[in-house]
Amino acid sequence: MRTHNLRPALTVAQSEHRQLLSLAASGGGSLSAAAERLLEEMERARVVPDAKLPKDIVRMGSRVQYRTDQDEMVEVCLVYPAQADISQGRISVLTPVGAALVGLRTGQSITWETRDGRKHVLTVLSVIQGAEEPAAV
Repeated sequence: MRTHNLRPALTVAQSEHRQLLSLAASGGGSLSAAAERLLEEMERARVVPDAKLPKDIVRMGSRVQYRTDQDEMVEVCLVYPAQADISQGRISVLTPVGAALVGLRTGQSITWETRDGRKHVLTVLSVIQGAEEPAAV
């Protein structure tokens, strides 16, 4: 098990930053662990105008391929909770891995925690924009 936490720099588009902050905060006083993680990530993210967001940054609607610390290759599309469907490879930004992915760029690694408290590391291998049109929150 890893004893250190990887917390790389994150970059988020201005319009998505507002939506994601609102989504994370909508849990009220009893935020889920994933909502808390998303809120933490959004608070530390560098926010840029939408048009200036680099193409290799994971954002809502991106198709992302990543490698786990157990050498498993995974490909998912990052979506808002209403569009999530794991059988179609669409994961919610309000899941532990979804909250970990948003704002990362190709080549970056991050430590994330499963719902049962185990820590893992994932590394972003590729990002394809526009795989799915993100719906508003």
